[in-house]
Amino acid sequence: MTDTSDTSDTSSKVAAMVAERHRWMTPEERMQIASDMFETARAIILSSLPPDLPPAERRLALARRLYGNELPEAALIAYARWPEG
Repeated sequence: MTDTSDTSDTSSKVAAMVAERHRWMTPEERMQIASDMFETARAIILSSLPPDLPPAERRLALARRLYGNELPEAALIAYARWPEG
């Protein structure tokens, strides 16, 4: 019988290696990696949206995909309506 309480697909050995690598990174390196990962996720989401969406609808779709139910709908709509600049 398989234990399903741990939903991670990473072995404990690999997780320990990753954690050790992160400990040796500077805060700036960790922040840069997180930022790069976010920008990649953002680009993937935007590429999956219909190209003819108006800007506000595109931003709303992006926010909904990124944040789902983590933010109130009013916050997502406010973000979508916020002027880009």
